[in-house]
Amino acid sequence: MGSLLHVVEDHLGILQILSNGSIFRLEEKDIVFPMKVHDDGSVIWKDCLYDKKHDLHLRLYKPRSPPNPTTKLPILFFLHGGGFIVGSRTWPNFQNCCLRLASGLQALVVAPDYRLAPENRLPAAVDDALSAVKWLQDEILAGNNSDAWVRDGVDLDRVFIVGDSSGGNLAHHLAVKLGPGSPELAPVRVRGYVLLAPFFGGIVRTKSEAEGLSEPFLNLQVLDGFWRLSLPDGSTRDHPFANPFGPLSPSLESIKLDPIMVIVGGSELMKDRIEDYAKKLKEKGKKIHCAVFQGKQHGFFTNEPFSEVGGKVIQELKNFMSRNSD
Repeated sequence: MGSLLHVVEDHLGILQILSNGSIFRLEEKDIVFPMKVHDDGSVIWKDCLYDKKHDLHLRLYKPRSPPNPTTKLPILFFLHGGGFIVGSRTWPNFQNCCLRLASGLQALVVAPDYRLAPENRLPAAVDDALSAVKWLQDEILAGNNSDAWVRDGVDLDRVFIVGDSSGGNLAHHLAVKLGPGSPELAPVRVRGYVLLAPFFGGIVRTKSEAEGLSEPFLNLQVLDGFWRLSLPDGSTRDHPFANPFGPLSPSLESIKLDPIMVIVGGSELMKDRIEDYAKKLKEKGKKIHCAVFQGKQHGFFTNEPFSEVGGKVIQELKNFMSRNSD
């Protein structure tokens, strides 16, 4: 007799790989979260379908009463994290993050979902992130038939793409794909990219990875599992989707990029890899700024956006957007 079906891999109880290779994914309504949505009513939001073929939605957030109604709102795309295998615009931590971004930056925030692995391995998430940004362009080109939230009172010339963890990885790939000024998105213009502790990998361990800095939910086994489930079959962590500077990755030497800001916690397992990413881009002449928040671990802003340190991140974002809005 064959062995009984059992779980061989478990990710937060949300995604499980079974012994026969099948996948069990907990439905969103059945996930129990440790935090609640911090909604004080100062921001309004709604959902939109942006990809009918894959049934993908995004969530729009905007200030209920902007302090200066005559000033157009900048637009921020927020790409959620989750190691490419979990996460959704509906999760309370990502909702809180978007509420804070919309209120703190007085911006229209666009938070798209994207297809998750292992059911949909990379480049599915990259394709969906690009599709979400092009949704904005399509809405604008639709004229009076477009969604009023993205047609009225927003500044299409001041668009920023913010990505958290795996979303930060997606933001990097969008920066490379779209190039400076994002000409293929006209009249939408991306001004810069913010990578919140971007999720990158590589076969060779960095110092902080090798030392195994202790984090509540992250260790090397978890990170390796994310890559194993999300990269194309047969790939290693040096695949270009994981390692922008790996032996298989195209050179970024001659590629022009819009300004990038990287934010990382000083006690993150991936700290050295993220700082190395910023250092290498700077060496290649790219306009990049890296802000390190000492003592903080992965997801510190996304999970605590209304904290004191969350306010400091908002200020960093304000400064970045101000520097790159002319």
